[in-house]
Amino acid sequence: MSTEALLHGMRRELRDGGLHGCLLVRDLHTGEELGIEPDTQLPSASLVKVPLALATAERIRRGELDGATMLDVRPGRITTPGPTGLSRFRHPARIAIDDLLYLSTCVSDGTAADALFDLTPPAEVSRILQGLGLRGITVRHRMGELSDTPVERFGAAQAHLAHALAIDSGTGGRGHRVPQLDTTRANTGSARAFVELLQALWTPSAIHPDVAGRVRGLMAHNVLRHRLSPDFSSDATTWSSKTGTLLNLRHEVGVVEHSDGQVFAVAVLTESLVPAGTQPGAEALMAQVARGLRDHLRQLR
Repeated sequence: MSTEALLHGMRRELRDGGLHGCLLVRDLHTGEELGIEPDTQLPSASLVKVPLALATAERIRRGELDGATMLDVRPGRITTPGPTGLSRFRHPARIAIDDLLYLSTCVSDGTAADALFDLTPPAEVSRILQGLGLRGITVRHRMGELSDTPVERFGAAQAHLAHALAIDSGTGGRGHRVPQLDTTRANTGSARAFVELLQALWTPSAIHPDVAGRVRGLMAHNVLRHRLSPDFSSDATTWSSKTGTLLNLRHEVGVVEHSDGQVFAVAVLTESLVPAGTQPGAEALMAQVARGLRDHLRQLR
């Protein structure tokens, strides 16, 4: 099948499955890549925790932070479905910076991430990214704002209304009545920008090798593996990734390393057009399309 026919068919599959998808898969050895709308900016949701981890690890390397420093963290006390870790704690906890890094990145704990943002605010994370030559990812706000959306206000019985609002209230310029989905106010990134970040973490770049290795290790231990992992994990591969979920957004970015030496960066950012919170079919479709792009690139070598 030609590349053009492959991409045409994948766009149709995504549309028929109720998804608007922005994807990019890149061979990190050859630079060859395939994508669908890879430069479209979308709210990044919890994907922003990868730049946060990078910035925190870099500041630890510089000696500006000590990973062993203990911090008193207030409990999130969130009871709605989704949040994890300290975000659901009912009582204060005393935790080291190193362990907050684990919770933020591997468990996608928003309260842990905000404790790290207290140390390295969004503007500083952006400056560190820019200093490393990484463009296209914008960090504007902390994670707490993501737990104050129409889903929390409407309640479980009316969750479909929150998703309908997310789907129907956008503008042609990607503004939105929901601030967390407005690309002029939210943390944002494109599939290409996240692939560039992954490439900088997995291949020699301006990122210090120790810092890159630490972030790779965190992503390798990501515990949220329901989305792309089923199509990229096997005894002959290593899948390291980070997910992002917010209202009708379902994202995942990661790197698949094959035992034969091939390495591919994968970024899948999607918007669901179906007003429902639980959509296992959408998760499976994301993985199917991403794997199809990877398989096509793998056959080119």
